[in-house]
Amino acid sequence: MKTYIAAAAMGLFAFAANSAAAETCGGVYSVQPGDSLSVIADKLYKDAGKWSAIHSRNIDTIGPKPSALRVGMKLSLACLEGLPLGLEGGKEISASVPVAAKPVQITSGSAEVRHRINLLTADDFAPFTGKDLHNGGMMTDVLNAAMRHANPEQGYAVHWVDLWTSHEEPLLSNALLDAGFPWYKPDCENSPEEPRCKNFLFSDPMFEVLVLMFTDKTRPLTFTKDEDLFGKTFCRPQGYETYLFEQQGRHWLRDGKVEVVQPLTTAECYEMVLEGKADAVVMNEFTGRAQIKELGLSDRFDVVPEPISIQALHVIVHKTHPQAQQLMEMVNASLQGIREDGTYQAIIEDHMARVWAGF
Repeated sequence: MKTYIAAAAMGLFAFAANSAAAETCGGVYSVQPGDSLSVIADKLYKDAGKWSAIHSRNIDTIGPKPSALRVGMKLSLACLEGLPLGLEGGKEISASVPVAAKPVQITSGSAEVRHRINLLTADDFAPFTGKDLHNGGMMTDVLNAAMRHANPEQGYAVHWVDLWTSHEEPLLSNALLDAGFPWYKPDCENSPEEPRCKNFLFSDPMFEVLVLMFTDKTRPLTFTKDEDLFGKTFCRPQGYETYLFEQQGRHWLRDGKVEVVQPLTTAECYEMVLEGKADAVVMNEFTGRAQIKELGLSDRFDVVPEPISIQALHVIVHKTHPQAQQLMEMVNASLQGIREDGTYQAIIEDHMARVWAGF
């Protein structure tokens, strides 16, 4: 009888332990034989399309090629829409639910900000910046946290000037505002004459984003090596940089290996692909997926499961700013500070949960 009771107690203990494990979300997954990112995403998120969420979160571990998984590799998986359950190191589900979105409140400016550190961003760059996004978007949230960590004596202010083309010139070049965010950095090592490389200092990366190709399902595109893309025509709307085709010694545009067309809008890019006038839309994964959903084209486009590029977002300061070096040192130190105390990861997880729920 005692043996039976002990066995029953052990069974209840195991059940309780399993129940507790099932109440956690996210955590660490060990890569198994036969795994790929899409297999893991399908198995744990019930959605193979979330492969890029795993890749972008583990770029430092996996590297730029999503196929570079090794058995036993430890991957950190975010809690997205309540999954995955029961992994080691996960959070309680209740702690993983995003709080209600809180858009930024833009108040009237005054000359009081003159002696503060004045930061510059703009609307309509979801999920990174946007007045209607939670806390002004992912990167606004990150930089606000970093500045609170830095706690500069003179204080700081974030300004929204929605004409992005005015930021580099004249607002930052003339030190009318001190620093701008979030900006991509060209391949300055190989292209030092690129204007942004010549004129600006860049912070440490705030976030790395996959740049993906979105293709017509009836005309799939395979990308395992650069030569697979030669002769292709890519679409990026006006205002989107094309230097990603020149990075890391590619020189695809200079050497005529690919063609890039640039209509006015993202929607026109998707139309051009469906009309056969371009082979793929090239966008960061979040903008690309959001546009496909907004245009009602989810059943007509595929995502090529190999990034064409990985681009980091930075804070920039013009090199002629009288305190350029000091500003950049402060930004980098504060970004490092919020990474070390866990604030950064909490912000990223909160915003990514919202992003993927939206898709």
